[in-house]
Amino acid sequence: MTQRHVTIGAPAETAAHYEDLVNRHGSPLLVYDPAVVRQRYAELQRALPGVSLYYAVKALPSAHVIRTIDALGGGFDIASGGETELLLREDVFGRRTIHTHPIKKDAEIRSALRYGATTFVVDNDYELTKFVPYRSRVGILLRVSFRASGAAVDLSRKFGCAFDELPGLLDRAAALGIHVKGLSFHVGSQCADAAKHVEAIEQCAALMQARAETDPTPMSVLDIGGGFPAAYHRTGLDLEAWCAPVRAALGRVPDDWQCIAEPGRVLVAPAVTCVTTVVGTSRRDGVRWYYLDDGVYGSFSGQLFDHAVYPLQVLREGPVEPSILAGPTCDSIDIVAEQIALPELEPGDLVIGHEMGAYTAATRTRFNLLPDAQFISLEPA
Repeated sequence: MTQRHVTIGAPAETAAHYEDLVNRHGSPLLVYDPAVVRQRYAELQRALPGVSLYYAVKALPSAHVIRTIDALGGGFDIASGGETELLLREDVFGRRTIHTHPIKKDAEIRSALRYGATTFVVDNDYELTKFVPYRSRVGILLRVSFRASGAAVDLSRKFGCAFDELPGLLDRAAALGIHVKGLSFHVGSQCADAAKHVEAIEQCAALMQARAETDPTPMSVLDIGGGFPAAYHRTGLDLEAWCAPVRAALGRVPDDWQCIAEPGRVLVAPAVTCVTTVVGTSRRDGVRWYYLDDGVYGSFSGQLFDHAVYPLQVLREGPVEPSILAGPTCDSIDIVAEQIALPELEPGDLVIGHEMGAYTAATRTRFNLLPDAQFISLEPA
């Protein structure tokens, strides 16, 4: 697990910025900066030239983010009817999406088709048969399981067929008259390096090229999923270096193939800052406790569901002592951070969470019926 990074103090203008936001909007807040998404999107395009980027809506299903990606000309990776409805409200054309959830109700397929989606992901024979009634309207990507031991979240345990099952599934699809456009994989989330991506690209490409020799409609789409990391350690992210092996592997596939990626965390994690307020304090067993108005049932939910450890910052300076930051619910599991050294804080002081765009607002709950952190953008809609 990533070690917690804590920053003590802040420049006067930074402190004034956060204090002004709270004075205007209240607390807690999730503050979105579209400029960061635009910058990270451009970096990823440079690092993976020729790869079509489909934003993973599940990472942060916000209309603000959808508008940013839409303006950049990006595509969208969707996995539910709710995500489809969000894109529909933002007038995103269905052909700019891929529906990547391998298991779907028939009603979800029909809804996505009405929206205009035409590319769907499956990973087993049973799901293939669901598309027989729609075979003239869809193209399928078969998802393959490649498990990366270094990933923070394993996304190939629950979904993806074994590689040796692919020939049988391809033959089955052909027998059903279903067009398989290509292969997809997702090696896991928050990958330390791209080694498993390279392995998956090489194996999928070899099979696709081998099948092309006998298949009258050869596969030409390779979806490399996501897994690009966020810099929770606050030492920066060299996206160019991380992507270099992936770029090299993709450079060896045929030029007429379409390569797709599904970035989520890497785009939105650094674009959102959480601003929460100390509402109370106590001393328990010699340790100072600070109670915040946001916690792990709220914006810090990714600490439970996503194995993330968000960098923190307090604005006040001074001598430090062992401290615990606790969330606002009645549950003792609601601990944002412990075994950290902080200066003495007072009610009303702000605590800032960085890199908090991915799987935070997306996974928060309404436990105790506490209000959600207000989501605001630094740019007008």
